[in-house]
Amino acid sequence: MENKLKIQIWSDIMCPFCYIGKRRIEEALRLFEHKDAVEIEWKSYQLDASFIASTEDNMVEHLAEKYRKDNDWAQNMLDNMTQNAKTAGLDFHFEKAILANSFNAHRLLHLAKKYNLANELEELLFKAYLTEGKNVNDLDTLSKLGIEVGLDAEAIAQVLNSDTYGAEVKKDQEEANTIGVQGVPFFVIDNKYAISGAQPATAFLETLEKVWQEGKFDSNVTLLNTTTENSCDINGCD
Repeated sequence: MENKLKIQIWSDIMCPFCYIGKRRIEEALRLFEHKDAVEIEWKSYQLDASFIASTEDNMVEHLAEKYRKDNDWAQNMLDNMTQNAKTAGLDFHFEKAILANSFNAHRLLHLAKKYNLANELEELLFKAYLTEGKNVNDLDTLSKLGIEVGLDAEAIAQVLNSDTYGAEVKKDQEEANTIGVQGVPFFVIDNKYAISGAQPATAFLETLEKVWQEGKFDSNVTLLNTTTENSCDINGCD
């Protein structure tokens, strides 16, 4: 096969299942015989592009208000999510999470993509938000994370202090709408098959092997292994 087997992943840093999904596709790739021929492209998706965070916000109260439930219900939801994350080897700390708009983080990811560092930056952004309790809309925090993966400090500053890559973020979102993405994570494998949600690694592996064996790729996306669970949409996470 001459071309790379390409996996496009629409995700939002604010989506816990997107981090879990990242781990599960990585697990599948470790088991995939042709993993060296795979290329991953991260695509921007904002669950709430209009979100404005307050310093008084906390995750429990935010979820309770959003779903019109009590705090105990919201805490139970987060506890279940934390346990789910552990199955993927992740350690979530929602009690430290700082709610934020992810637009600037997505813009920085487009800069990282230019230098083939998007996967590394995506990892640090997820960890910063879901484990370390960092504000992923804070420009200093974003700058430090960008430098940590190897981006140039001056290039980072130029992006974060302008509207650079804003159009690219919106274009990714529009593309997601065009192909019918209802929630994230959403995986498109060689522009042929799609998987919705943080599915088990076996689901990803089976699809990768199917695509490789077929050896022919077209532009019509067929959705496989869809579910409303283990994903996040504009109404929240299931």
